[in-house]
Amino acid sequence: MNATATEIITEEMPVTANGIPIRNLWHMLVYAWNEVILKNQWNAESETSPSLDALLASILAKLVQQRLRIGIGRSYTNEGNLLRGLRGRVDLSKSLKRLAFENGQAYCRYHEYSHNVPKNQIIRSTLAWVVQIGQFGSDQLRAEKLRQELRRLVRGLDGIDLIELKVDFIRRQQLGRNDGDYRLMLAICDLLLQRHMPTETAGSHRLPGLDRDGMTLHRIYESFIANFYKFHLLEWVVNAQAQLSWHLNKTSRYMPAMKPDLILQHRATGHMVVLDTKFTRKSLNLTPWGNFVFDSTHLYQLYAYLRTQDHVSDHHRCASGILLYPSVSEPLSETIEVEGHLIHLMTINLAQPWNKIEDELLHLISTIENKMQSS
Repeated sequence: MNATATEIITEEMPVTANGIPIRNLWHMLVYAWNEVILKNQWNAESETSPSLDALLASILAKLVQQRLRIGIGRSYTNEGNLLRGLRGRVDLSKSLKRLAFENGQAYCRYHEYSHNVPKNQIIRSTLAWVVQIGQFGSDQLRAEKLRQELRRLVRGLDGIDLIELKVDFIRRQQLGRNDGDYRLMLAICDLLLQRHMPTETAGSHRLPGLDRDGMTLHRIYESFIANFYKFHLLEWVVNAQAQLSWHLNKTSRYMPAMKPDLILQHRATGHMVVLDTKFTRKSLNLTPWGNFVFDSTHLYQLYAYLRTQDHVSDHHRCASGILLYPSVSEPLSETIEVEGHLIHLMTINLAQPWNKIEDELLHLISTIENKMQSS
């Protein structure tokens, strides 16, 4: 029996625990990060990296090396120190508390143009941290070589403080228009941190084993689909996480927000598609009687997104819905019609060659567009 393209890729390429080839995951990441221009820049790493940690750490290391060659970024920081001369503003209270004047000193607060700034602290701290916790594959020699490279870069960033890493602190960093490489480096730091927190080892309380891929890949998958369609569907208006309003005669402060992953509206015809991504291991549920059925919670959610907007316009009344699941094996392609709304339940095979993934995603929208025009 001849092997399919999917089987060949899965066997030859390193894959995540969910069966997604690392190479394909890199393409998903650059879409998720809105860095499509980099899609083919790191092919060597994405082809050979044995794990997601190894891929991210390798790319981060190369970006840091590039930045060290041209000079790491600097900015003004607020400093405070005991000085023998005057600089900036004298902090009288601290000077008196430390008896600085008696010793011919003053406690001064001043601005300093320094490389010891938060964005560099995050990067150095991530490099040092991932040396300890990174999962770099079963090849011990290769893993140790990567760790040695990371340690060398940590030493090369001497003078930059090591800090406690927090996701919200990483995401608060303000970057300039010329900080494209920093934007990517901080995105990698963010993802590495998400993958390994909460930890299963630190602290006195035990946690069950966590699905590390599942914790992060569902976010990557959601952002990838959104940005892929924003980038390619020029004839559509694509809105991600747009909040819908409940059509209520009487409201309550406990009503949940309705935020579908994507709302697409065709510029020329006004046709609308509400798309929700569901990163689950199975697109169908098995009943106690041995039958496979759609996941009711997913279907009810999409139904609510569609039906609660019927009053808005004619386009809303005939909008289509898509539940898009990832897959590495069995395909799913089903269409139902409920109250005038076509609902498509589909899978996209993330284990096939990348060009086929892109073709399938584009074909999905064009097929739905044709059905809407003919109905």
